Parts: sequence; C-alpha cells; structure tokens
Amino acid sequence: MNIRDLLKDFSFKDAVSGNERNMAEFIAGLFGKYCDKVEIDRFGNIIGCKKGQGQGKKILVTSHYDEIGFIVTSIDEKGFIRFSSVGGIDTKILPSMEVIIHGRKKISGVIGAKPPHLLDAEEAKKVPDMNKLYIDTGMCPEELKKYVSVGDFITFKPVFFELKSDQVSSKSFDDRCSLAAMIVAMEELVMMLHKSDVYFVATVQEEISMIGAITASYNIEPDIAVVLDVCGGETPDAPKERVSACGKGPAIGKGPILNKKLTARLIETAKMENIPHQVSIEPGSTGTEARVTQVSRCGIPTVLISIPLKYMHTAVETISINDVRNCGKLVARFVSAIEKQPGEEG
Repeated sequence: MNIRDLLKDFSFKDAVSGNERNMAEFIAGLFGKYCDKVEIDRFGNIIGCKKGQGQGKKILVTSHYDEIGFIVTSIDEKGFIRFSSVGGIDTKILPSMEVIIHGRKKISGVIGAKPPHLLDAEEAKKVPDMNKLYIDTGMCPEELKKYVSVGDFITFKPVFFELKSDQVSSKSFDDRCSLAAMIVAMEELVMMLHKSDVYFVATVQEEISMIGAITASYNIEPDIAVVLDVCGGETPDAPKERVSACGKGPAIGKGPILNKKLTARLIETAKMENIPHQVSIEPGSTGTEARVTQVSRCGIPTVLISIPLKYMHTAVETISINDVRNCGKLVARFVSAIEKQPGEEG
C-alpha cells in the first residue's frame, strides 16, 4: 500500500463535521477491499466487519474522518462572506488563508482582515475576532448567491507538502492519518489469523459532539475498543511532557479512563513485534473518542493509540508516514494476539 498517496487522497476530500457524506462512499469502497461486510449507518459512520476464526468476540477499532472547518453565516451587500467555525480553530492563523466554499459548486476564496498598518495600538494587541473576518471570492453578491448559501460548509484549501524524514503536511490529517493506519491494519490482517471479529469504524462528528463513536459503540456493543486519533507533535515551543515526537512511532495512551491490563498488553505487543512506539500520559478524558466508548452501555475496556501530529487544526498538519505505518501494524498485531475472554480484562 502506498500510504503517501492514500494520505493525499484523504486530505483532498472535504468532510467537515456534519457534512461527511461527500467522503462516505469513498471510504466504504476502501473498506470493501478488506472487510467481509461494509455498511454506512444512518449517521454516516462507515462500519466494516472482518470476521475472525473465534467464537463471538468483538473488537471495535475507531477513527473519525470528519474535519474542522467553517460554515457560512451571511453574505453582505458587497459579496463578502461571514462565517463561524465548526470545531476548534485558532483565529490567529486565519487571516490570508485560502479556503474552498462547498456550495452548489466549489468556490475559491481567501480570508481577509483589516491590514496591520490600519490597526490602532489596541487592535494590534488583540487576537482577531472571527466575527470581523470575512471571505473574499472576488464575485459580486448577485453572482455569488447563485452558488453559495447560508449554511454551506467551508474547508481549508488542500495543499499536500512533502517534507524531509518521510513527513508530510496538509489539512485534515486529524484524523485521516489514523484512518490511513486503519487501512494498513486491515491489509495486515488479511495475512494474519485472528480469533476475534473486528469492527473497523470510520466515525462522524468527533470534532463537535462525538456522536459517531457514541452511536457506533452502542450499536456494535464490542468487548474491547481500540481508539485511534492524533496527539500533539513535538515542536520547539511545546512542553515536552505533553507532546510526542513525530517519526518515533505511535503513542500508546496511559491514563485513568484507559484499561490498564489492555494497555500493558498493547505495550508488550509493540515490544515483542519491535514496533517503534511511545507512551503518552492522558491524565484526563483524553479529548478523544475513548471518552465515550469506555462508558458505552455497561462499559467497554478501551485503549488509545495516537499518531503524533504537529500544527493541529491548521491547514499544515504534519505527520510521519512511518508513524502511520507502525500504528497500523500495531493495531493488527494487537488484534491477532487477543486470546483471553474479554471478561478477564480488568
């Protein structure tokens, strides 16, 4: 599998939280190459089941495929578009960004703001107010409104960069890089024996509500859950205890809501299989779908594997292709190694 090409394909899809339908069939097609059964549920989750050789065990593997973005709130008399964010976005990065408005047809635009030489002293000290930002398409309002309406979704313009050390940069790698790792795991499992039935789920709306993981985990009612997501990548300005290094392997989460025995087995599997890995301390609710899967129904023992990602929630999210590959390998080896009855995991 060419992970680089897969990541590029993923990053060029638009699937803002609540508007994932544009990408659902594409993912379902990929799942269909490896899974025995694939369905898209009523919320837009893509569920692929790969049957095992055992008796009725269920392992859930999730990765969300929605992305942060924006939504059109108004179009003024000059044709400038006002917007609000969908998901957590730092407004400091927005002025001068290129975007795509997904209306009746795709329209390119740039986010404008008051230029710095026109700011007064107080304005210059402040973080830009999103309510004062706007999108300029160059179109007159009459023409623009033929294609763009209030409620249309907006994404960053995708630009795929290849950096050194097998690192790549683009929009929406949170969490499409984990989705790519999931595909790697599927491909690996084709060549491996595994007793458990594995339910691979690409989930919706993680960035705003986690409704995809909530409904999927309730519906499938798995014995074990493996949540795939991203974590902060190491940069010069980030506290070292809160980030993981890109290129040194996926980060295995350890924390109060994550199952201790399964986490220990995950780390043991990584060591036995010589898979590069790191440990990420998650003292709270993790900020991932692990928060909701572990309390679904009567509780699901849950582990978390994260891919280090630099510049989260920007148009230049940066990851290591090797981390994606090793994350997928670790998921496959872990699934294959599960032999105990789920009730024995505590």
